[in-house]
Amino acid sequence: MITLQQDADGFIRMNRHFPDNSLISIRFTDGAAEQFTGAQLNAVFDDALAEFRGLNRLEGAKGFSRAPAKTVHPTKNITFVKVHPKMAA
Repeated sequence: MITLQQDADGFIRMNRHFPDNSLISIRFTDGAAEQFTGAQLNAVFDDALAEFRGLNRLEGAKGFSRAPAKTVHPTKNITFVKVHPKMAA
């Protein structure tokens, strides 16, 4: 089982998908804890990534090079995902 801790701003660190059948426990700042499946958190991650890309006009191939970016810090991905208690229901 993987255990993640919510930070003071309400986010967990998640920069990739988890295996669908893995169990992930999230400890929230209010002391509550919930268990998620990998598939549930992957859906939350995908929604957050779609929102990020939409707000930053990163959808579509127009004007983007397919060559690898020459940067250490990726700019088209997210690292933190907003979560809240009772999200697993």
